[in-house]
Amino acid sequence: MKISQKIRAIRKAEGLTQIKFCELLQLPLSTLKNYEGDHSNPALSTILQITNHPRFEKYTLWLLNDKTAPEAGQIAPALAHSGQDKENSSHYDEKIG
Repeated sequence: MKISQKIRAIRKAEGLTQIKFCELLQLPLSTLKNYEGDHSNPALSTILQITNHPRFEKYTLWLLNDKTAPEAGQIAPALAHSGQDKENSSHYDEKIG
């Protein structure tokens, strides 16, 4: 997935319009439109703006290298509001000894 698609996926997963996303990041709307339209790639400073924002930092690992680590709070946009399933092992309820 291209960086342009990833930025758009993050914005949409958070239920934000382009305008609101830009307001949160103090980013010009025309700049975001260029990124999402795949007309230009964001500079490192823009990527840092996104990943350092408290609302979007959970996407850092996915944005940079397509990986997730839910146990560390690092998710993909598809998981943003669906919640993380907790799997309980039967070992937790067993008493030993």
